[in-house]
Amino acid sequence: MRHRVLVWSFLFNVALFWLTARAHWSLRELSAPVFRRALQWSEPTSVRSAGLTPEEQNNIDIYRAAQPATVYITSTTVKRDFFYQPVASQSLGSGFLINDEGFILTNAHVISGSSKIQVTLSDQSQYYATLLDTDRSDDLAIIKIRLKKKGPSLRLGDSDRIQVGQKVLAIGNPFGLEGTLTVGVISSIGRAIDGENEQRLEGMIQTDAAINGGNSGGPLLDSNGNVIGINTAILGRTNIGIGFALPINRAKALLDDYRAGRVTERPKVGITTEYVAGDLAEALNLPRRGGLLVQTLFRGTSEEAAGIRPANQMVVIGNMELGVGGDLIVAIDGKAIDREDALVRAISQKRVGDTISLTVYRNGAALNIPLKLLRPPEAG
Repeated sequence: MRHRVLVWSFLFNVALFWLTARAHWSLRELSAPVFRRALQWSEPTSVRSAGLTPEEQNNIDIYRAAQPATVYITSTTVKRDFFYQPVASQSLGSGFLINDEGFILTNAHVISGSSKIQVTLSDQSQYYATLLDTDRSDDLAIIKIRLKKKGPSLRLGDSDRIQVGQKVLAIGNPFGLEGTLTVGVISSIGRAIDGENEQRLEGMIQTDAAINGGNSGGPLLDSNGNVIGINTAILGRTNIGIGFALPINRAKALLDDYRAGRVTERPKVGITTEYVAGDLAEALNLPRRGGLLVQTLFRGTSEEAAGIRPANQMVVIGNMELGVGGDLIVAIDGKAIDREDALVRAISQKRVGDTISLTVYRNGAALNIPLKLLRPPEAG
């Protein structure tokens, strides 16, 4: 009897072991595909997190192409101290190569009064530059270095086609930090600001791309890597998101003058205007298509000689104070006004002595006025 109990106990343990082993292997077989699928699902997330967005790649591509053509400019100015002893001081700025001949565009204030202009390329090679031409009314300068070998240069774009909101990239040497890239958008166009020595700069591009001391003369690029402006000034002493660049088409005009052997003598706008259109224009009893409403008129200017009429009273519309009663410029050389910097762009492409035709809305009627462009009063 005891023998049979032992046999049955042995057989029961064998069966229990077999059932346990069978259940273990079945569970393993069922869980393996699930485990494999879990691994497969997690892999794409890891790959995606290590990549770059198209926007980031665009920034990188433009920087790699443009940074080698952006230069570091050190200008040395010698002044006399209290004891009439010569004292050298240096200022730092930026510029950029535009061809294989070693032509460099920069701001005039970067090299103003310099006895020596030193240019450092991205490979740290150094050259002394020669001043070729300047247009101080636009704060522009062309300098040249004798390149030892051909290097990268930047393409000049078309600043007449820029739009508020488009992406821009600024490259320069702020505070001596070479090859710095900042990214932003065009915040506005047609801005007027006071530059060096209370100089009035018209038709400037406003951007929130960070610009600081040392960025002056560097390129402002579009998303295709074309230069659309030259970084020139900021509002205040340090960056607060309001910087200004000179439209590149003004520099192209200076280059054309230099190559043609002409003396650059650029006319200036002698009025201030406000762009009005749509509901605002109708509220002022002006044509809905709008135009440039003349606000103030400066003495001794082309516009004064032509008889352009400024505002004669002020009105408040919403939170805006506006001069009314003056001429509304609706077309220039037959082309309708469609943006606030239209007059600045038109005049910047002309020379002293040229004439343009202004169509103005005055006393309920259209009037064509020939505007002969005179030498700016400050030019004497």
